[in-house]
Amino acid sequence: MDILQFSVPPLPHYIISGLNQFQTGYLHPNRQHIQVFDLLIVRQGCLYIGEEDRSFTVNAGEALILRPDCHHYGSEGCREDTAYYWLHFQTSGSWSVDSASSSVLYEAGGAMIDPAVESSVSAEPLPAAYFGIGPFSLRLSQHITLLQPARIEELLLQLEQLKSNAHLTSVRFRQQILFQEILQQLAASIEQGRSGSQSTACAEQAASFLRAHYREEITTARLGESLNFHPVYIARCMNREYGCSPIEYLLRYRIEQSKLLLMQTSFPIARIAEEVGFNQAPYFSSSFMKLEGISPRQYRQRFS
Repeated sequence: MDILQFSVPPLPHYIISGLNQFQTGYLHPNRQHIQVFDLLIVRQGCLYIGEEDRSFTVNAGEALILRPDCHHYGSEGCREDTAYYWLHFQTSGSWSVDSASSSVLYEAGGAMIDPAVESSVSAEPLPAAYFGIGPFSLRLSQHITLLQPARIEELLLQLEQLKSNAHLTSVRFRQQILFQEILQQLAASIEQGRSGSQSTACAEQAASFLRAHYREEITTARLGESLNFHPVYIARCMNREYGCSPIEYLLRYRIEQSKLLLMQTSFPIARIAEEVGFNQAPYFSSSFMKLEGISPRQYRQRFS
């Protein structure tokens, strides 16, 4: 199963949508590189769609996302009367495809990026970086069984009703809000599968505990007792999910909280260290320098 992974923000944005109804024998059109994502949601019947060398059978209550950079075609005609919603969307951010055989990064519009070439980074840090904010991943299965098909159809009908007034800014804003809820519904099918993994659940519980108690003294033994998992198992789960140990996760979170205090308060460095769970100010300063490349005082001076 291919997973489309979007780096957000910016969020994918709605372009246009509609409802198609066809009789038995309908064949999806043959198209090349349409430059937008095409979300197909089957309401009745079944669609038989090909994308490059793969074929999909999309039944009622299912959805398929066709990529903007591929060849799409009807693999066979509909065997019964079929109705489906279609929705075009795009993103100005980056997106990638994760599959069993490949993981290729693309930019919006379908331009391939060589994985060996690093993206250019501005010399000036983004303002968001001061707050520890960065893009996160929105993961959508390319072929989706809808968890709440009735709710998605309700949202699509609302989009249809807004079409006649889409020239109004307030209506276009409303369209984007409705589309984001559709994305949330589509993403839920993946999240439900991931939350069913004990390993993922353990890592997420550990992260929640660390974030809630970061001001306190936390040991691996205390973490294990609180979650009722062995500390070694917790560490393995967090490394798999977050790429770091629980102690490393805690350290990074404490440093992110300290950055907010450095910016928003005039507290002395020693007090900030204490506020975020460090027993000794020198250890806080050395940890900050290691992660951020500058001292806490130099970081604060950026905003003076």
